[in-house]
Amino acid sequence: MKHHMRNHLSIFCFRTVIMPIASEFEPDFVLVSAGFDAIEGHDPPLGGYKVTAKCFGHLIKQLLKLADGHLVLALEGGHDLTAICDASEACLNALLGNELEPLSEDILHQAPNVNAMVSLQKITEIHSKYWKSVEPYAVPVSCKLADSQKQEREETEAVSAMALLSVDVEQSFPQENSRAAGEPMEEEPAL
Repeated sequence: MKHHMRNHLSIFCFRTVIMPIASEFEPDFVLVSAGFDAIEGHDPPLGGYKVTAKCFGHLIKQLLKLADGHLVLALEGGHDLTAICDASEACLNALLGNELEPLSEDILHQAPNVNAMVSLQKITEIHSKYWKSVEPYAVPVSCKLADSQKQEREETEAVSAMALLSVDVEQSFPQENSRAAGEPMEEEPAL
């Protein structure tokens, strides 16, 4: 079930935020930095989100609807060669117009967890101010923020990463909090 939740979260955010904004923007071409960090096989803290290669293929198929299909994928890294190869193959199949194996109905219709809904509400609230195609997402009344604390830490980190895709001009983040905890970074030489 956790495996499917990561796929569904990716598709749900893509469908409700990324594609509406991208369609309204009407780009001439689309550049994708394809690092596949969210793919299964990239363990925490560099990944851990377990999005399948098949799901990446379906996301690319959606992007092909933009800019008359003028799409460039640039492989920018990754940490598990097999996972990168699988994701790249799925994306190439989408780019070539090959028939993709369908995602299961339970993935497509599964509701995101409470953390995802709260994050999506904030993201859509912010972006709806600037993009008329983004509609604010309302968290169902039956869901309480306290319930989100019961979710696994791994799921919380995945949702938080998605929330960082939004930019709130009224909110500033301290520099030390802008990077995920435990994420390695090359040490800057002292000047």
